This record gives sequence, structure tokens and C-alpha cells, in this order.
Amino acid sequence: MQSLLYIIGVTLMWIVIAMAVIHVVMDNRQPAKTMAWALVIIFVPVIGLVFYLFFGISHRKERLVSQGSLDQLTKRSMLGFVEQENLRVPERQKQLVDLFVNQSFSLPFKDNQIDIMTDGYALFPELLKDIAQAKHHIHMDLYIFEDDALGYLIADALIDKAREGVMVRVIYDDVGCWKVKHRFFERMREEGIEVIAYLPVRFPSFTSKVNYRNHRKLIVIDGVTGYIGGMNIALRYVKGVNQPWRDTMFRITGGAVYGIQRAFLIDWYFVDRTLITNRDYYPALSALDSPLSTNNCLAQVVTSSPTNPYPEIMQGFVRIILAARRYIYIETPYFLPNEPVLFALKTAAMAGVDVRILCPRRSDARFTEWASRSYLREVYEAGVKVYLYQAGFLHSKTMVCDDSLTTCGSTNVDFRSFENNFEANVFIYDEGIALRMKNIFLRDQEHAIPLSDLPQRIHPKFKKLLWESFTRLFSPLL
Repeated sequence: MQSLLYIIGVTLMWIVIAMAVIHVVMDNRQPAKTMAWALVIIFVPVIGLVFYLFFGISHRKERLVSQGSLDQLTKRSMLGFVEQENLRVPERQKQLVDLFVNQSFSLPFKDNQIDIMTDGYALFPELLKDIAQAKHHIHMDLYIFEDDALGYLIADALIDKAREGVMVRVIYDDVGCWKVKHRFFERMREEGIEVIAYLPVRFPSFTSKVNYRNHRKLIVIDGVTGYIGGMNIALRYVKGVNQPWRDTMFRITGGAVYGIQRAFLIDWYFVDRTLITNRDYYPALSALDSPLSTNNCLAQVVTSSPTNPYPEIMQGFVRIILAARRYIYIETPYFLPNEPVLFALKTAAMAGVDVRILCPRRSDARFTEWASRSYLREVYEAGVKVYLYQAGFLHSKTMVCDDSLTTCGSTNVDFRSFENNFEANVFIYDEGIALRMKNIFLRDQEHAIPLSDLPQRIHPKFKKLLWESFTRLFSPLL
């Protein structure tokens, strides 16, 4: 009897393994990734199946928002686009602009004023002032809304506005805020603020989606002022726990706020199934015009997600890197590039482009830091100039190219941002902004050490080399 049960158990296990392997193969991924998952499931069946359930199932073919709803949410942005006069897209950037328009109808908008903020001391006083001046609505879409002193300060400001009759909506990522006490958000709800978690992880309904997180950082106030970049609401951006945090956030007034608003409202429709297309959320651009605001500072707000047919932001990165003529400077806290981006960086460097990558010397995630070392060494050997920031933890996610374009947002140069997360970046086509971002990069570089000055990192001993190679295997999961 026991032998019969054993045979039945083994047979059932192999049936499950076979079904999982078939699922992997039918997903039509890159052959190397397909083989890797199939081998893990076959040779480590229990652990492999659990890992595949949590981290391996692809949702790129799903649609979280219907096309009809997406069209309606885009309609106001389309009206704004039509209203723009004398919109000039730089000829050199036209294909990149068209790429984003064709992929997800991410429209370009002109007449933008950009304030660049490089730490919490610059960001949060300005944000609190904008919140205090809000008259109609406040929208926040954040990966982390921490229940620390700063989080309570922001929450109190939002509660004050809700009591005044301002509509306040907050989206937070469920996994990003796992450590935040439930009472923190419930307090805001009791005061009339609409607060919803993005993709809440509850066993077993959303188990397979724990790997797919909303990493975006978007804020819109009255449809007039928008914030986008890499900063969450957390005290560490003002007072680092073990080291200062260096990050970048853009405060934008002008047409690009339409793009930030659209991104928020699409996320809101997904979490709340409320379709908001009221013109009040897209104030006429003509009403914002002034002699100081009329310019051709062109900006596109681009989002990407694991459910979109193509990884939009990653494709934009590849396009920018391969089109660079003189230089491309990148800041990223985590450097675990997938094959297309890795190939593009090495190709650009070998073609004589001045490619520089600035990463933190000490990461907030030790395992990720070890995994990134082999990638940094690989691009260094191809001619990329690698610098390690030493004045704190560099959490900035920016790119500037050829004094002509720059991007800032939530996207890291890693597998998770390119393939698994919901991300948002603004791409700005303006020489003045590009030069400002270039100067910020060069200023940060002064606080960094070149990888070439660390021979132990370029030629590690066998044990470290083996450990780096082992941790690199987990790059898609980090």
C-alpha cells in the first residue's frame, strides 16, 4: 500500500513538473531564460515550483486596463496635444518621440518649467507648500509611504486639505509598504482621503504577482504641478539611517503634468475601477501660459509595466544609448542590466562614445551589490567608465545624453525595473535641462572613486569571483 501511494505521489509530482515546464516553454521567452526555469523546476522541483509560482510567471500578455478605458483616459491628453501651438520636435529625437507615442500613446508636451531636486531638503518643503496651496485635488502614486516622522507630517498635511474639501487620492504599493502599520493608512481613510494599495498580496489570489510591483513615484496637484523621479515619502531622504541618501526628483509645471496625471488616473482605474476623465483634472494649457512658461522645453511621461506588449522604457534606453554620438552619463543605484541594455552600453563604448555609469559604492542591499559587481566589471572591460559614489547612498535614476536629452524617474538599470515593475520616467528634450543634469552628474562624480582605482574589484580573488558569479545568477529576481 505504501509503495502504491509512493508511486502515485511521484507520478503526480512529475505531472505537475511536466505541466510547469510546458507552461514555461509556451510562454515563448528568451531561450536562455526558458532553459534556466525548466532546469530549476526539473532538478529542484519543490523549490523550483515555488519560485516559479512567485517570480517566474509572466504577465506581459495580460491587460490590466481595457483599451476602451485607456482611450477615454487618454482623451483629455489628446485634447491638450491638439491645443499646443508651434510644437517642434527636434529632428534628431523624432524617432524616440515616435517610439513612445506608438507604443503607449505617451504624448510630448511643450512649455515646461523644470525644478531639479537632488535631496529631501529640497523636495519636501516645496511639496508641503504645494499641498498647502491645493484647491481641487491631490494625487499621489508611491512605492513607499513610510509611517515615520516625515510620513506623518505629509499625512497630516493631506488630512488638512481633505477637511477643506480638496479631493485627495493616494496609491501605495502593498509590498513596498509591508512594514507600514495598517493604522497609518486607516487614519487617512477616516479623514476622507481615498487610499488604496496596489496589487495587494494575499495568499493565494495574488501570490503569483508578488514579483510585480508598482515602483512609480508620481504626484499631481490641481493638474498644474507634478512631481516625478526616484524619491518616496520616507525620512531617510532627509536623514539617512547609516548614510546620506542622494536622489533626484523633478518638479514640473506645464504641459507634461498632463502625462503625469494620465499615468496616475490609469493606475487609479486599475485599483479602484473608477474612470476619471473630467476636464477639471486637465486644466487648459492656455490658462497656464505666461511669458515665462512659453517655451519649447519638450517632455514625454512614459510608463512601462510587465503587462504591456513591449518594455517601453527599456526600449527607450536602448534607443538613446545606441544613438548617442558624444556621451551618455547614467546614475543608478542598482546595476543589473538585461542583455539588450548590456549589449547597447558595450557597443556604444566600443564605438568611442563617452559612456559613464555612476553607482553607489555601498548599497542598501548587500546581495544586490555583490551581483552587480560582475556587470560593472564587464562594461568596464568594454570601455565604459565606472564610478562608485562614496558620499552616501546614491538612489538617483537619471540619464543624460549629448547635451540634448535627459530622463529621470523610478527606473533602475536592472531586470526588475525593465521587466517586472510598473515604472514611470519623464524624457525631456531640451538643451538647458540636459546641461543642468550633466553638471549634476559631474558634481556627483567628484564624490566618487573610479573603478579603475580599485584593483581588487577589477581582479578579485577566486572566492570573491565565484561568489559574484553565483549572485549574478539571481539577477532577474533582485
